[in-house]
Amino acid sequence: IYLVAADKGGISALRLAKHIGVSWPTARNMLKKIRTAMEHRDSIYRLENLIELDDALVGGKRPGKRGRGAQGKKRIVVAVERRGKKAGFMAAQAVEVINKKTVREFLKYRLKPGQTVRTDAFPSLNCAGETHNHDKKVTPPEEASNWLPLVHIMIGNLKKFLNGTFHGVSHKYLQEYVSEFCYRFNRRFWEPELPLRLLNACLTHTPVK
Repeated sequence: IYLVAADKGGISALRLAKHIGVSWPTARNMLKKIRTAMEHRDSIYRLENLIELDDALVGGKRPGKRGRGAQGKKRIVVAVERRGKKAGFMAAQAVEVINKKTVREFLKYRLKPGQTVRTDAFPSLNCAGETHNHDKKVTPPEEASNWLPLVHIMIGNLKKFLNGTFHGVSHKYLQEYVSEFCYRFNRRFWEPELPLRLLNACLTHTPVK
């Protein structure tokens, strides 16, 4: 737990296995349990006030066209609180498809009702107006940094996190790594306390198989 919490970039199963002298499957299973505790702890909270919402594609080794149609990639929904020019807390979820059903589920469990949600007016995100104050605007790529600056920074940082520490991840395990990134980001102001906070989260979680 300390090794996971102490390194800002996280730790891979291979590196953890070498550090503590266990097999890769054992280290991988330990990390899975720790990340499950991270995800559960963040699931308790809900985003509020002005929230930027967008979707993105991550991963993929096959070449393909850029944008929403790129092949071999996994979709994620990302939301981040906007506090002036700075980011508050964030939430992210890996999904099979971006449609109104998956977006509704994300909004239900990640945001407090009745918040202000800002999007780029992508059709699947328009369901935000059903339960929130939806502030939408069709946004060309060159204007994205002005209309949705923080969520795009978060998406870029998440991709760097996945590629830098883990050199990419499979679709099967993507949510684990997304949850770890969110957990770390949401506690960035309490880094010295992170090992003890993570230990507490693991101790209070139900057993993970």
